[in-house]
Amino acid sequence: MEYTIRIGGEAGQGLQLIGGLLAKFLSRRGYEVFTHQDYMSRIRGGHNFYQIRFSDQPVTASRDLVDILVALDLTTIEIHRKSLSPGGLILHDPVLTEQPLVGQEFLPIPFSAIVERLGFDPIMANAAAVGAVLGLLGLAVEPLAEIFGDSVHKRTPGVIETNLAVARAGLAEIRAAFPDRLLTKPPENPERRLLLINGSQAIGLGALVGGCRFFAAYPMTPATGIMNYLAGKAARHGLVIEQAEDEIAAVNMAIGASFAGVRAMTATSGGGFALMTEGLSLAAMTETPLVIAEAQRPGPATGFPTRTEQGDLNFVLHGGHGEFPRVVFTPGTPEQAMHLTNKAFHLAEKYQIPVIVQSDQYLADCEWTFPAFGETIPYQDFRLRSEPLSSLDSYQRYADTATGVSPLAVPGASRHLVVADSDEHDRDGHIVEDAATRIEMTQKRYFRKLQLLRQEIEPPTLEGHPAPELLLIGYGSTYGVLREVVAQLTGKHAIALLHFSEVYPFPPPEKFDYPKVLKHAARCICVENNATGQFARLLKAEIGFDCPHRINKYDGRPFTIEGLLGEIDAYLG
Repeated sequence: MEYTIRIGGEAGQGLQLIGGLLAKFLSRRGYEVFTHQDYMSRIRGGHNFYQIRFSDQPVTASRDLVDILVALDLTTIEIHRKSLSPGGLILHDPVLTEQPLVGQEFLPIPFSAIVERLGFDPIMANAAAVGAVLGLLGLAVEPLAEIFGDSVHKRTPGVIETNLAVARAGLAEIRAAFPDRLLTKPPENPERRLLLINGSQAIGLGALVGGCRFFAAYPMTPATGIMNYLAGKAARHGLVIEQAEDEIAAVNMAIGASFAGVRAMTATSGGGFALMTEGLSLAAMTETPLVIAEAQRPGPATGFPTRTEQGDLNFVLHGGHGEFPRVVFTPGTPEQAMHLTNKAFHLAEKYQIPVIVQSDQYLADCEWTFPAFGETIPYQDFRLRSEPLSSLDSYQRYADTATGVSPLAVPGASRHLVVADSDEHDRDGHIVEDAATRIEMTQKRYFRKLQLLRQEIEPPTLEGHPAPELLLIGYGSTYGVLREVVAQLTGKHAIALLHFSEVYPFPPPEKFDYPKVLKHAARCICVENNATGQFARLLKAEIGFDCPHRINKYDGRPFTIEGLLGEIDAYLG
């Protein structure tokens, strides 16, 4: 059993508060939850919505059809009424919609009047809406006390109790007014505690467990959530957060902090990454470990500042001047985002290179539920410190080693001089102009490292039929919708998905012969949130496989289950 709730209205009406409260409540009652947001790039006004899909089974994508529409204005009804599922209902405040509405689907609930009747602040009307939704679903409001404790301003006397009273009133109102319209109560399992987390929070968590101690960034949607998360954890974990004046300063601060001996990170979107590319090359030439989180939004230029796209893959693969090794990760879930960010710090320091973790607005803002984040989380310090450094007879920052990885010391930590230079340099770090040293350093920092880096990259995951006739190919944030579509079509087709989350260096086939799977599938479809099929072209460039069919979506919105199913049905005829 599952339901989809969509809350619509203008920015400033509290959509995120209602949606966030409901998502937390449902996840803590043991339901699997998936949320996504659609919002305009303005502080107030415009049309936005917050969607929650919940079930007793795992859910990893959004639907088009809505079972409960909470309308905070008339525009929401005009836009989304056609998206109602059979039997779907619309909760609305007649005062907010400003006119009577006729139809079996309409359930008028006076959110504002409920608060006024109780004598509380009008801002609490959203709590009445939350209570009404819970009443419609047959759920109790008492567990909301814990949620209110996490979400509202605790310093205001009695704020939790008053919000709870308003929610109770909203629940009582809908049950009294529409006793015959209540929905079947989905089975609860409150003993099953689930983690509710979005992609930005997961990247921030991965940075913390990866040992990040310095983070600098200029706020840029949709990457700002990473900085917000880390800022909230900074005091507890000894993390320095710096809001820089621009992205050039941010990347250079992160490089400086890394050079000084701590693991450092920055985050931005495509426009900010454009400013960081010179710093990216600086980190490569000086072989300074650096992690960059790049959260995509549609471009060019400002594009759609608050919407989603996978349009920057080519940019992060090739951004920066000169030739140097890098690693690019494209997680498909918050769990992957956490583990791959941790791996990014590990590889950045192990090989003294820049590593980029690429997400997008969809993954950044979507919330998923997980029982736990499994697997062992590795941490290893690769820097020379204290006694191991002091005991060396000599120190060459860019020593020519068999692996291409040179000793990495902390400046000022010993009697040895630590020299780094952004010009081409010799083994000691001093500027050179001769051809022989240039060849030696290029072979050291590029070819030898790249050969080892390929062995660190994990292959794509294959889910579904082990020998599929219909194969859906994707990378990054399309994983969740591909998974659900494969599940729905499994009875009709020998279908599977092939998902890439580590895309550069491109996965070698030794660990898993995925080129064989691609070759033997009768039909292959590459699914991407961009106009030009950037990943399909990368696939052809790296392994020579030319995907015969592509589904590209580039309207700034993510794929939905019904939308992708329709595209596949059209392709299959």
